[in-house]
Amino acid sequence: MKLQKTIDVKLGKHRVGHEDLPYIIAELGANFNGDFEIAEEMVAKAAQTGIQATKFQSWTKETIMTRALYEGKPAEITSFGHSTQAELFDALSLTEADHHKAKALCEKYGLEFSSTPTSFRDVDLLVDLDVPFLKIASMDLNHPAFISYIAGKKVPVILSTGMGTYEEIDAAVKLFEEAGNDQLVLLHCTSLYPPEDNEINLLNLHDLGERYNYPVGYSDHTLGVTIPLAAVAMGAPVIEKHYTLDKGMEGWDHAVSATPDEFAKIVQESKTILAARGQKQRVLSDREAAQKPTFRRSLVYDADLEAGTVLTYDDITYKRPGTGISPADYQSLIGKKLRTAVSADTLISVDDFD
Repeated sequence: MKLQKTIDVKLGKHRVGHEDLPYIIAELGANFNGDFEIAEEMVAKAAQTGIQATKFQSWTKETIMTRALYEGKPAEITSFGHSTQAELFDALSLTEADHHKAKALCEKYGLEFSSTPTSFRDVDLLVDLDVPFLKIASMDLNHPAFISYIAGKKVPVILSTGMGTYEEIDAAVKLFEEAGNDQLVLLHCTSLYPPEDNEINLLNLHDLGERYNYPVGYSDHTLGVTIPLAAVAMGAPVIEKHYTLDKGMEGWDHAVSATPDEFAKIVQESKTILAARGQKQRVLSDREAAQKPTFRRSLVYDADLEAGTVLTYDDITYKRPGTGISPADYQSLIGKKLRTAVSADTLISVDDFD
């Protein structure tokens, strides 16, 4: 995977791939359960973890599904006090005023605010709110009119590729290029909640990175923090993961979401991983180079030898320290005549020979 992209993308204050930490997005989505007191607690605790952004979802029951999917359907989550799906979706959706409130809340705690639009009107609202980026959900990867509209806004965009074929991703990327918008980040994503380990395919990060000239991040739906950290190790400069205060809360995504403690671990372990990942070139640090005299071996006499002895392979052994002649140079000494007697288990010196 190309860790340094040709195209430089900026999300808010952050240059993707140029920071000391991946751009980490905690997706609140609907996990604040329509309650802004919960939302404030979530944002406040998220800010303490060291992440950069929190993201909501912009939809209403009219923009997300057809009426037939609501009519006569009981609510999936009964503890919210709503008996029908329509009532539940109304309770969990954001009004225009809610969007302003969500943005103010994020800014209060020093986090960047964004959201995933599901309608053209949502796009306009979020652009007017001056979000640092827009997120296109995997469900809209095959929605060219919507993608073109968003690309034309000339704001940075994160495009999730869940359920997508290369043909669909190619077509979406082309729409951005036709719009003259190169501020695009692709996210490898598996649209399962959660996926099995063998369904994650993290190596696709490499292939997407080679195929497209844009940064490639990772949108995670797995349990725990192992897989997003593995994505960081593989070079992903953007990490998105659902966020909750409690995996046991009633709601849609809490079980596959990360808690504040888990986000803090992602941040801290990412710093360690980035420091360890280093650079592609083979480089020895001064500290490692200084180990050579201690850890390497030298050519050593394997027996007491008299002056005039012609050195053979059997007269040589190899031991620490590495301050003498390197084992790599042993052949240059074979056949040379000793000008002085030498003792076993001592370093061989070029001065010992005629």
